[in-house]
Amino acid sequence: MTGSVLPGGVVHDLPDDLRSALEASDAARETWLDITPLARNEWICWIETAKKAETRTKRINWGCENLEEGKRRPCCWPGCKHR
Repeated sequence: MTGSVLPGGVVHDLPDDLRSALEASDAARETWLDITPLARNEWICWIETAKKAETRTKRINWGCENLEEGKRRPCCWPGCKHR
């Protein structure tokens, strides 16, 4: 899905690495487009709070798998403190 416009969250812009992962998965992208801006914000913030690059990569992969399954928010995370 080259050249697509995928929305970010309420406070957070969509990072390029997450955008690439979403563009590679039709099912994850469909859920992403269906969830609210606040829910997208939660996913982005959860990914961006990773301290290590390998943790960030794991979160992107796990997040896309969950979005593919239709899950709308990251599980067991208190939420974005930036809103």
